[in-house]
Amino acid sequence: MKTAPVSASPSRRITISDVNANFEREPLIRPFGFKGGYTTENWQSAVLLQSAAGKHGIGLATQGVLWSDARVFAEHTESGGNALMYAMTEYAVQQLKGKSFSSPVELLDATWREVLDYGRRITGNPALRETFALNALVGVDFAAWLLYAAENGITSFDEMIPAAYRPAVAHHHEKVASIPLMAYAIPVPEIKAAVDDGYFFMKIKIGQPGTQAEMLEKDKARLTEIHRAIGHARTPYTESGKLPYYFDANGRYESKGTLLRLIEHAKAIGAFEQIALIEEPFPEELEVDVSDIPVRLAADESAHTDKDALTRIQMGYKAIALKPIAKTLSMTLKIAQVAHERGVPCFCADLTVNAVLIEWNKSVAARLASFPGLAGLGLMETNAHQNYRNWETMRSYHPAPNASWAQTKRGVFELDRDYYARSGGIFDPLPHYEAMFKPAAK
Repeated sequence: MKTAPVSASPSRRITISDVNANFEREPLIRPFGFKGGYTTENWQSAVLLQSAAGKHGIGLATQGVLWSDARVFAEHTESGGNALMYAMTEYAVQQLKGKSFSSPVELLDATWREVLDYGRRITGNPALRETFALNALVGVDFAAWLLYAAENGITSFDEMIPAAYRPAVAHHHEKVASIPLMAYAIPVPEIKAAVDDGYFFMKIKIGQPGTQAEMLEKDKARLTEIHRAIGHARTPYTESGKLPYYFDANGRYESKGTLLRLIEHAKAIGAFEQIALIEEPFPEELEVDVSDIPVRLAADESAHTDKDALTRIQMGYKAIALKPIAKTLSMTLKIAQVAHERGVPCFCADLTVNAVLIEWNKSVAARLASFPGLAGLGLMETNAHQNYRNWETMRSYHPAPNASWAQTKRGVFELDRDYYARSGGIFDPLPHYEAMFKPAAK
């Protein structure tokens, strides 16, 4: 593990003279179920921001309507919910025309509340979650970062990050663990097959459908079955040599008592010591102290902003799932710095994003401090290859799809000098996405 180089951040003001937005619909292999709903496709939006000096940046986003606000998903058709989020993206880019900024973080701070208010009006939902607006702004934010880099002659991720946030992303890991997602319906033999293929840190959905009692019994049975199948496996990437278990409940556990009963079951079957973390066990509105729970709990959806992340840390959460590909890089840097200053580890979670966005997520994951219990490597979920029907076509839009660092090998991404020299290709031209804006991109 190496430390990232540091140089002074530029601060010239940039005026946005032209904007554009577009989207594509990408079908999934099978309905993707969580939070009581099922998605069948993900919209991939793209945003172009062009400066008065003729520079431009194109930012991408994968829309996660069900993840960011399950109520919006439930109250509309799938396409309707996606159209509402895209309308917020379109609203945002139109508001930015003629505006000036000196840093993308400043631009987001000046924009996202207004976009949230607009979203609450068009959805008819005065309680629209903040994450819904941030998801709608991901492409806008990445476009701003790339325009910022182009205007200031920046060609590396490290140089692009403002000095205030660099302590949180100061590492250069040689490897990043690739976390696949194992949903409710994934058979345990497939989980075992993934372990045989070298994957060692898998995200497993818990909080199965039914009443709280039914859910608990189903989760206990699944934990038993999984532990019986892979509990004996070994890996060189953890300090204990055992496989770590990463469970995601998506807020399904309605009380601490129910979760504690699951943990007691894990102790009874000998799986407790391998539970590395449980993500979002409780509904967001359940604001209770969790410091007495004997497992590392991670905040994800509930940590909308840096202020929310601080609140969760004060409640006893001991990890934060970062999502630059779902909450914007700008907000993610603020969240990561809050966590870093309090010694709370972070990792990067997925939103079933496209191949280019995987590199943005990896850019952060590769620079975070190593997650506790791991042997000096970053941690990042990526499940697009498991879920997109046209994944190989989507992968071809990556600027270097055949680069060694763009592919998982035995459960990890290996990041060499070429990876860091190219910053994972995030500054490279993207012909497929550029073509969505011809002739506007000059």
